Amino acid sequence: MERKVFELGDVVQMKKPHPCGANEMEVIRMGMDIRIKCIGCKHSVLVPRAKFEKNMKKVVRSAAVSNEAEGQGTDR
Repeated sequence: MERKVFELGDVVQMKKPHPCGANEMEVIRMGMDIRIKCIGCKHSVLVPRAKFEKNMKKVVRSAAVSNEAEGQGTDR
């Protein structure tokens, strides 16, 4: 099975929605466990890495792309 690629600050889509109804989570801590924050209600959850990788569907917005877009408009 191919390892899923994600970084700190990425917004990911999970297979099951959060109880508030939002299906997108932001990765706010990485290690053996992954802390994710719900985009809808801002609740954070600590999930073991194996369970997170199993339940993650895809990366919706990458943190690297967001940082590049912000940096381009501020050069003066």
